[in-house]
Amino acid sequence: MKNTLRDKARRAFGRPGGNGGTTVATSRPRGETLWVNATNSEQLSALGDIGCRLKTLRPDLHVVASLAPVLSNRPLPEGCDSREQFPPGDNGTTARQFLDTWRPDVCLWAGGGLRPNLIRAARDRGTELILTDIRPGEVPTRRRRWLTDQTQRMIECFSSVYVSEREAVERLQRLGLDPDRITLTTRLRSSVTPPPGHPEELDELGRVLGSRPVWLAVQAHPEELQTILDAHRIALRHLHRLLLVLAIDCDSHLELVDEALRDSGLRHCNWGDGGTPDDNTQVLITCAEDGLGTWYRAAPVSLIAGTLEPGWQGNCPMEALALGSAVLHGPGVRRYQDLYKRLRKDGAAIRVSGKPEELAAQVTRLSAPDAAAAMALAGWSLVTEGAKLTDLLVDQIQACFDAREAEDAGT
Repeated sequence: MKNTLRDKARRAFGRPGGNGGTTVATSRPRGETLWVNATNSEQLSALGDIGCRLKTLRPDLHVVASLAPVLSNRPLPEGCDSREQFPPGDNGTTARQFLDTWRPDVCLWAGGGLRPNLIRAARDRGTELILTDIRPGEVPTRRRRWLTDQTQRMIECFSSVYVSEREAVERLQRLGLDPDRITLTTRLRSSVTPPPGHPEELDELGRVLGSRPVWLAVQAHPEELQTILDAHRIALRHLHRLLLVLAIDCDSHLELVDEALRDSGLRHCNWGDGGTPDDNTQVLITCAEDGLGTWYRAAPVSLIAGTLEPGWQGNCPMEALALGSAVLHGPGVRRYQDLYKRLRKDGAAIRVSGKPEELAAQVTRLSAPDAAAAMALAGWSLVTEGAKLTDLLVDQIQACFDAREAEDAGT
């Protein structure tokens, strides 16, 4: 049955984790345009988060991302709509073509790799320029100490600069940048606004589940179902009251999920259809598109699915971390590989293979409250690390757009 299920899933839906619905445009859409530049994948992920935040406030906003060469094969995160890959060097023709095409209102440049021709040309065309997350070694140096040179003119194009190290502050000041433009803050990190929960649902779940151990499989793809269900069956040998909450795309996956659960013999019900788990229920189905805030709050352990096959793009774990759930994931996390690497290093996530036995062992271990709590605390620290800078940047970009809007209205 395992191979049959995988074959049906591949035929029906293809491989998960494509480009996240991102459209690569070739010209500037109507409305406001934010240009973001990333020099590493963690910055790209964080800039995508900022794009998502801003789009909730400005639905017509278009975000174009320019990427360092090292990111040439990296999929765009949610929040970024289009990409530009500049050739090596700081070619004036390339700069003009980019600016003629996109006419960005605001630029948020993260990291080094500064291009003087491009940056000065953007400033001359009225683009508001903000620099963030530049490390001391990435700050350019003046060629002539006693003369104003092109480097100083380029740095002065930025109206605001956010850095996380005092050495970077000192180097920028030596270039002649006004100290009032520099803010010492945290590194640019991925952040997230936690999804809302439903108090009535949480109260009802608390009454129904009592002290039962619960784990959550989020955005589970049909190709992973057999591994997840096999892992749950193994874990039930050690925790006979364990409940698996299976959050799926109900619109396209429900029929295959129902078939897999019937074949598995696991007792299940569908929360979306009004089903309520009793003491004998082993799997609870819910729709991911109905919101996951309730389930992250109810489950101490979450498997971020869409990751159990190598080469998959993966899904973002930040919402789970923000709501205090310990995170498990597979090897297929191409879109977020640097983020997951940092989470593992800091003890906020654990990588498992596609083997049910390994997944079951981690679910069983993390069902001990102290083990899950330690991971949840590490995850919460990482989520909140970049929140202050993200808020500052969102507020400043909003202010830039509002000022341009007021200026246009007055002309």
